[in-house]
Amino acid sequence: MAEAPTATATGAAAPSRDDVRAELERILTDVVGDDLLLDGPLTDETSFDADLQLESIEFVALADQLLATYGEQVDFVGWMAGMQLDEIIGLTVGQVVDFVVSAVEG
Repeated sequence: MAEAPTATATGAAAPSRDDVRAELERILTDVVGDDLLLDGPLTDETSFDADLQLESIEFVALADQLLATYGEQVDFVGWMAGMQLDEIIGLTVGQVVDFVVSAVEG
């Protein structure tokens, strides 16, 4: 069931988790290529390291795309800077989706 949008601090409708996950899949397909979806669609449990095997340069491209898509309030680099290495290695799609939704809702 799709989630109802909520209002952001600016009054605009915040994207739902489903919308953010779909946009993240589009961005990752642009960054990594069509091979991304060979193992099926992204889920909240999809790992950036174990499942997607993202390289550091691809994380930079992801950060740029998130900034271009959602604006400065989605500071992916700043968010990741507060993590320990094992947290970054274990990062999942669901965690990024939650971060984006929370950042956009402000």
